[in-house]
Amino acid sequence: MDFALSDEQTMLKSGAERFIRESYAFEKRRELAASDDGFSRDHWRSFAELGWLALPFKEEDDGLGGSAVDVMLLMEQFGRGLVLEPYLSTILMAGGAISSMGSQSQRKRYLPAIMEGKSLAALAYVEPQGRYDLADINTKAEIDGKGWRLSGEKSVVLGGGSADVFVVLARTSGALRDERGLSCFVLERGMDGLTVRDYRTTDGNRAAELTFDAVALEPEALLGPEDGALPFINAVIDRATAAVCAEAVGIMDAAVEKTRAYLLQRKQFGQPLAAFQSLQHRLADMVIGLEQTRSLAYVANIRADGDDPVERARAVSAAKAEVARNGTFVVANAVQLHGGMGVSEELDIGTFFKRLHMINALFGDRIFHIRRHEDLVA
Repeated sequence: MDFALSDEQTMLKSGAERFIRESYAFEKRRELAASDDGFSRDHWRSFAELGWLALPFKEEDDGLGGSAVDVMLLMEQFGRGLVLEPYLSTILMAGGAISSMGSQSQRKRYLPAIMEGKSLAALAYVEPQGRYDLADINTKAEIDGKGWRLSGEKSVVLGGGSADVFVVLARTSGALRDERGLSCFVLERGMDGLTVRDYRTTDGNRAAELTFDAVALEPEALLGPEDGALPFINAVIDRATAAVCAEAVGIMDAAVEKTRAYLLQRKQFGQPLAAFQSLQHRLADMVIGLEQTRSLAYVANIRADGDDPVERARAVSAAKAEVARNGTFVVANAVQLHGGMGVSEELDIGTFFKRLHMINALFGDRIFHIRRHEDLVA
């Protein structure tokens, strides 16, 4: 398997590295997290100008036609900088759903504004009782005349507080947890009966709870096939999971780099902490964990664009389970080796720890992905 980057990919990675280095100091990130939006609209416009918002969309929709590996290079740098902008929720999740399921008129209506940075979107698919079962959906869309009537609630809608457009997974037929009978709908903010409650997550990002009180939808709100949305949503979530595995690699890489620098600088008993063999061994174990995870994350993103859904899901679950194991080990040791400073607000190490633990729970925890991998192998 060839892991060599093309010239275009090298430029993409270098551009992202430069942006994080020059425009995303940790102190600035803390200010953005405390702002009303929780991120920078100026940065979002810069993302559009750099072509990052158009990267994963098809050329026929005026996107750049980038691959999951291209997105991986971007997400890895986003992890290093603990980027707050809603790239995952708007571009990879909601944008990915519209791109893969939308009709030509729907894609033309929503995707240009998303790629230009003028519109934000969010995918509402999680429900309080559902945990990681994507088919565990209580929210219902019932036929009402020529349109639909949507009722129910969604939890932990990433980027939901600032979204202008929502892609909502709802049940149109069948019983709870039936894989058949799920459909997606596109809603716009401000519709009668739609309530959005925004809140901050422990890592400084934002999510929202959505309530639908008999929201009236036009026939054109249906996104993709009626009763057949689940395979598309599975693919969108797998690709998003592969992307956050890359983000986790960026976090781990930065944590290792900053811990090594701290051990070289901090002195105890008249010598740098890096001179103590036991701490050298600890750092070496962190590097091993990082590289193991990096390898599986690369494979997951290569497989994410494949046509075989089983192969894609196996690779993604293997990477996600390893992120939970090695990621926790790396960031926990980074905090430990920094001592009390590791949990202070002055250093980014503690925020690396928080974000990694959010990633561990996102899209399925370690136990979920181990079991899914076992089922797919069987």
